[in-house]
Amino acid sequence: MPCRGCGSERLDTILDLGRQPAADFFPPADSPVDDPTHPLAMALCPSCALAQLAEDDTVTEEPRGVEPLALIDQAVDAVDRVSTAGWFEGRSTVREFGSPHGGSWLGHLGARGLQPVDEKPADVVVDCFGIMHSPDQRAAFADRRDALAPGGVLLLQFHSLATIVDQGQWNALRHGHFAYYSMTALRSLLRGCGLTMSDLWSFDLYGGTYLVAATADPGAVEPERVQEILAEEHRRGLHTVAGTSALQHAADANATRLRQWLEDSRRRGHTVAAYGAASRAVALLARAGITRDLLVSVADASPGKHGRRMPGTDIPIVSPATLVASAPDAVLLTVPDLLLELERTLPELAGRWVVDPVD
Repeated sequence: MPCRGCGSERLDTILDLGRQPAADFFPPADSPVDDPTHPLAMALCPSCALAQLAEDDTVTEEPRGVEPLALIDQAVDAVDRVSTAGWFEGRSTVREFGSPHGGSWLGHLGARGLQPVDEKPADVVVDCFGIMHSPDQRAAFADRRDALAPGGVLLLQFHSLATIVDQGQWNALRHGHFAYYSMTALRSLLRGCGLTMSDLWSFDLYGGTYLVAATADPGAVEPERVQEILAEEHRRGLHTVAGTSALQHAADANATRLRQWLEDSRRRGHTVAAYGAASRAVALLARAGITRDLLVSVADASPGKHGRRMPGTDIPIVSPATLVASAPDAVLLTVPDLLLELERTLPELAGRWVVDPVD
């Protein structure tokens, strides 16, 4: 398969999770655990530095999720910072390329006087974690460029590949997520469709994300911070197999450590549940071979997932109320960004949250 960004025929595998169940198909809880599996690997293009899903033969069926408070708060913060930087001045229309995981900036942008438009160019084009879901990355960036009115700005937020590598977030790899961006790769994709990064903001969400403002202004100058990040990525070799090898090491180690912790908890007579039937939890549980004898349930706020089970295992997905009523000794949090929100909304579980079972 050629590179999704530049079309190069050479791709190097940097993370191989073998065959995994589809991360977006949650079967009924009482169905047989004989889910089909699919290859799941991340490849790196040495030509344009784009990390990408090597192949995907799954069909997206994921129930709509509930937008976490952390994501809502971050959107408010992002819109405020972009506004303060003056990017909304003289602009009146907005078009959003959404994410299948839900959430929208349109309400926040409407409060700033921007009116949404469909199927025509807009002064502001927004993509928050949406573009990574496009199999053809070159075409996806061109679509967003074409959606810009003259003098418009593209606001694009992405989960940083540097964060994924540094924090061993190997289970960010999933079916349906076709691209993982370093600043080097993003710059190449933007330049390929005639856009230049003109501003940059960083956020703590997911361990480290960036929001870039890109324009077609031929006189645009990249921010100094972008230049610093590009230099650091080059120094680390983030565009090489060696520079991203920590991902495979983390994948091999984390699943083993999770299973050991759950087995130790069972030997001590402790009951463990989890919170967050997120796509990133699918490969973790499947790779570690976790079943409900070790993890009794996974709670999730999405009603569409209740009465279903985690793909590739018999662990049922339950409501937050059911989780509280079951009174587990510990609750493994599969999405750390939810911790502050859950501490407020589920005070009954105080002292039982576990973000990293080996800390």
